[in-house]
Amino acid sequence: MYFIQLIRPINLAIIVITMYGVRFYIRAVNYFQKIDDNQLDFFLLVFSTVLIAAAGNIINDYFDVKADRINKPEKLIITKHISRRWAILTHWTFNGIAFSIAIFLSVKYQSLWFVFIHLLSINALWFYSMLFKRKILIGNLLIALLTALIPILVVTFFKVGNTYNLGHSEFNSDSWVAIIDYSVIYLLSIFAFIQNFAREIVKDIQDVKGDKLIYVKSLPMQIGEWNSLKIVSAALLLLPFFYVWVSYSKMNELISSTHFFIATIPFIIAALINLLVVVLIYTDKTKRLKLYDVLIKISMLFGVLATFYIAYLYL
Repeated sequence: MYFIQLIRPINLAIIVITMYGVRFYIRAVNYFQKIDDNQLDFFLLVFSTVLIAAAGNIINDYFDVKADRINKPEKLIITKHISRRWAILTHWTFNGIAFSIAIFLSVKYQSLWFVFIHLLSINALWFYSMLFKRKILIGNLLIALLTALIPILVVTFFKVGNTYNLGHSEFNSDSWVAIIDYSVIYLLSIFAFIQNFAREIVKDIQDVKGDKLIYVKSLPMQIGEWNSLKIVSAALLLLPFFYVWVSYSKMNELISSTHFFIATIPFIIAALINLLVVVLIYTDKTKRLKLYDVLIKISMLFGVLATFYIAYLYL
């Protein structure tokens, strides 16, 4: 039970939902053409991504033991329920399995992208936990970028899997290359980056007391809680403004204009939740940071579910 808590099962579930949601969307929207999609290979990709994320959670708690004794003593697991030795061993085991899967996929698909992305993610999470999270904004931006990379990883799988060295022939279906539209997925990645960047700052505000013990120079420690919340508000307002821009630009041609509003309902709900958080930041005198954190996570969930919703409209 303590080990399950350590690896953050809800966050891992969101990763799985995101990746399968993107896959479902790509297949549904491009129903009119042949798309290569090996279910086992895709499962291995999702599994390896989850292992890296779980390992990242473990190593983050490994380096944060001192701060967590102050910030969240009731949630302290390493040293209290699981030894540091077992934690680091599990971390390397998970990363080793994930990297082995990446090598297998890279060899099978004759592409170094899987090895490159997995190696980049493993090292980024290690250096984030050990060093970057102690630097102002660098850690926040890094986690936001890694989160935004998850939908892009699925895009990479489809791009690599649907590219052939065979000469094109209308008589040989094995040489047909699918022309897949990934534009909405790129929008989802931007959405994920914005939401996670805001949420990471909120978490930093919550952890100021303990972070002082491990010499973290987070944004709230440098410019104060109120100024940090202003930056959170500005980030969260990007989604409503971004949605308005998309609705009045050529991007709405991605979805039939008559159904654009209906198709983007999940993003509208996410934008409204963001607006609610901004209103609370400026009106809630008690500054309920945990509530802001939960609301931002709910907003992210609606964005993730948008892939399933839009794909369903195509069925």
